Amino acid sequence: MNISRSRKKLNRIPFFQKSSPICLRLALLAMITSLLDQRLYASDQAVSKTAAQQEAFSFVQMCDTQLGMGGYEHDVKTFTQAVKQINLMRPDFVVICGDLVHKADDKSFADFNSIRAGFKLPCYCAAGNHDVQNKPTLESLRRYREKIGKDYYTIEHKGYTFVIANTQLWKAPIEGASDKHDAWFKATLKAAKLKLSPVVVVVHYPLFTQKPDEEEDYFNLPLPKRKEILDLCEKNGVVAFLAGHTHRRILNEYKGIQLVNGETTSKNFDSRPMGFRLWNVSEKRELRHRFIALDGLEETAP
Repeated sequence: MNISRSRKKLNRIPFFQKSSPICLRLALLAMITSLLDQRLYASDQAVSKTAAQQEAFSFVQMCDTQLGMGGYEHDVKTFTQAVKQINLMRPDFVVICGDLVHKADDKSFADFNSIRAGFKLPCYCAAGNHDVQNKPTLESLRRYREKIGKDYYTIEHKGYTFVIANTQLWKAPIEGASDKHDAWFKATLKAAKLKLSPVVVVVHYPLFTQKPDEEEDYFNLPLPKRKEILDLCEKNGVVAFLAGHTHRRILNEYKGIQLVNGETTSKNFDSRPMGFRLWNVSEKRELRHRFIALDGLEETAP
């Protein structure tokens, strides 16, 4: 027998055939552990990179410009003044939390659009009950969309997702239209969560004014829908819920979510001065806001 030839054949036998079952399992376990460590490291790096790249920015929350609520000429004047001040402050953009006008007709919508055109930065509007009626119809929605634009949509800005929703479709549902709106809202929150994008919801009606379980009235949303939305917000990374409608400043918090109804530029029921809220988002993803009074008016902030 040729011993040298036998050794060569033995050397050509693959390693896994020569190894014992225990050695084989240990080798596979080591490979799997290494791959998992690499993936976890890559995931941690991605999260760290996202946090490190957060850009600071600011935006303005306006509520109820509502031309005609506090006197038509007064409201035109105050809205125009707000546009001038905000342009000088140079935030990234403005959101208006509904009730753009008091009486939804061609003149008021035209005047609103004329003043809004003075902004030198993007302005995003939510629809209010005075814009699309307390009980909206397909026709009132069509008119709003024709005169103002979409009544629900999404804006992505520097890692944040701003969800502009139509609370009239929650307050007074329309068959078909409300279902479509609900499906969009849920899908939008889910998509933002998958991207690790904090969400700011911008609407007209607040969810509640004092307590999450308060009875429904003119100033809040129906309790079953309210609970559903609060649950969706809690589970999908909503950090702020901005609204108007109440004509008074209301600051609430729900499980880490800021719920803010700001001052208006038309008429405030709580004697607060006319003005708006300036929001600042820090590099650490901290959201803070403060009141800015309109210049040139006698009222002063307490």
